[in-house]
Amino acid sequence: MKKYKSLIHECIRMLLLLFLVSFLAFVLIAKSPIDPLVSYIGTNSTLSEEARQEIVAHWHLDAPIMERFFIWIVNLFHGDMGMSITYKKSVISVIGERFSYSFILMMVSWVISGLLGFCMGVICGIRQGGIFDRIIKVFCLITKSAPTFWVGLLFLVIFAVQLGWFPIGMAVPIGKLASDVTIGDYIYHLILPALTLSIVSMGEIVLYTRQQVVEIMNSDFILYAKTRGEKPGQLVRRHILRNVALPAITIQFSSFSELFGGMALAENVFAYPGIGTATTAAALNGDAPLLMGIALISALFVFTGNLIANILYGICDPRIREANKDA
Repeated sequence: MKKYKSLIHECIRMLLLLFLVSFLAFVLIAKSPIDPLVSYIGTNSTLSEEARQEIVAHWHLDAPIMERFFIWIVNLFHGDMGMSITYKKSVISVIGERFSYSFILMMVSWVISGLLGFCMGVICGIRQGGIFDRIIKVFCLITKSAPTFWVGLLFLVIFAVQLGWFPIGMAVPIGKLASDVTIGDYIYHLILPALTLSIVSMGEIVLYTRQQVVEIMNSDFILYAKTRGEKPGQLVRRHILRNVALPAITIQFSSFSELFGGMALAENVFAYPGIGTATTAAALNGDAPLLMGIALISALFVFTGNLIANILYGICDPRIREANKDA
């Protein structure tokens, strides 16, 4: 029973977090200067005052904030997140369509940054102080401090505008029928956004893996392995990869929140039809139901990544696992 105690504790934390995120987002949206009624009917609407009052009563816009929030909670438990003002669809359908694009973009970027960053970190750690190590460290420090939208604009100007190797934006070719769009078209439009996110988020895993490899290379058991005549390839396979891989995966899972935030900026730069562009459109149009749904789904997604990271921490470090059992 004790081994499930920490998992139950994390699930309770998740529910509390989702409630607090929802409440905070609801209050901020309700207190914003954007009038949801004006956003829905438009500034030049010719609706009568009676029709306006019916809309206000239907949405409970004249009710106190707490009452409106609990009405939204009740509807949420019934699977109703409301209707999107921007897209004139249910919030669930909009998020379902948009999140599929964002999920693919995030997973591709996450895998590329993880694999490439891990390999580069291992090479830098083995060749500590070399030219490759110095170049990669400077590169990682620059990309970690560079804004995602700036890197995206740089790639857009170089590879799309000047060289013409990739499309300027969107997820599919403009003017092409949906039935004619191929998987190659999706991949072709995905390359630049995924490359942008991968490079921006790769620095942490590179520097972390490098530091771990350096510590292992300077340890006594590596010295003993060298005296036994083990070759560099054997040292990497038997000692370095085994001790570095799982902690690196854990760090990569914990980077979900940063990757999610960068994804929104990258999508807007490349006009990629994901959650990021939907959030921007909803904010500009005062689309409160869609903003609430995106805030809830985003918090759930980020928390899931952090939960996986915490579980892997316990696998990596037995001391953490024992502490959770004793808690």
